[in-house]
Amino acid sequence: MYSRGYHPLITNSPAGASISIKRAYICFLRSKNKGIAGNRFEKWHAPLSTALRQAGFSQKLAEIDNAVISYVHGPNNGTPLVLLPAQMGTWRTYEKVAPALSTNFEVFAVDVPGHGSSSWLTGAYNWDSVGRYLGNFLEQVVGRPAVIAGNSSGGIFALWLAAHRPASVAAIILEDAPVFSVEWPRFRDHDRFVYQGLVHAVEVLEKPDRRLAEYFRGQVLPVSPKRVKRMPDWVIDHLIDPGVRRFEQHHPNEPSGFQAWWAPRSFGDIFYSLSLFDPDFARAFVDGRFYGNFSYTEALRKVTFPIMVMHANWLRLEDYGLIGALDDADVQRITQLAPQTVVRRFRANHVIHQYDRKGYIKAVLEYT
Repeated sequence: MYSRGYHPLITNSPAGASISIKRAYICFLRSKNKGIAGNRFEKWHAPLSTALRQAGFSQKLAEIDNAVISYVHGPNNGTPLVLLPAQMGTWRTYEKVAPALSTNFEVFAVDVPGHGSSSWLTGAYNWDSVGRYLGNFLEQVVGRPAVIAGNSSGGIFALWLAAHRPASVAAIILEDAPVFSVEWPRFRDHDRFVYQGLVHAVEVLEKPDRRLAEYFRGQVLPVSPKRVKRMPDWVIDHLIDPGVRRFEQHHPNEPSGFQAWWAPRSFGDIFYSLSLFDPDFARAFVDGRFYGNFSYTEALRKVTFPIMVMHANWLRLEDYGLIGALDDADVQRITQLAPQTVVRRFRANHVIHQYDRKGYIKAVLEYT
């Protein structure tokens, strides 16, 4: 999950760097098979970093039930470790931690359907439908019980898999997953900050000739009851947007991006990820389709194998609700329902594996 202002793509950019993105094309090419929507960059092979190549990683594609799941796979050095990124994220969010993790695991970093180079399932997004694709991926590709580590909504999929495909799961790691905070109608009515961010995302990203820069216009990040951070319009209009335009003109057959001497590659990855994202994934959270009958309470009661919760920074403000994925009461509820749960707290942003890479790697290696 993510929110307007509290978002893995925004908060992983240089502090306060206004993220403006020009346009990215996303074509809704309806498939004749089961209504699966088309991703213009389905099966796209992203360049691997030198560290990933030296560690023995390669990008692969799996055909799962008339859909494609893209993933990056490392050498078989132990128990399978399946990494599921947050909403709007791709496997590339893990590229800095995957080499170190691969010394002890067989790593699979996955593009969840609706993201990256995987198929879009436009009109069919919910915990059960996407969970089934991921469950079949575990059975058909991974082939043995795996540790499932999911960030944000990826953590909810990890919990779903633990409850519905227990034979394929050895343990789960919930990296700042919004357990309980995205329950309907709490998500819409009480912790409305995140929900309103999704509303904004849908309004911007569903436009056929969308300008991705507009996604960030007006975004706010509350940091205290009296202070918010926001990106100035002039940065969007005169600095970032022209840069994205140039990138897209020079790379017309690639996902979007951004290059400038002052910007790290992670900044360009923001636009890369957004240009590969199916906005109907976000809309399904807004209109209520995503939730279905999946119960966090029932799932936690059902799971008997190890669970680790990684809990990042959070804040609750009267005017916004929860700024973050889950609060201390949510974590306590998880431990009550699943007493085997181990909790690790991080002074870090929502995407812990990018903001505290050493701490994340250490926690995963020690826990498993």
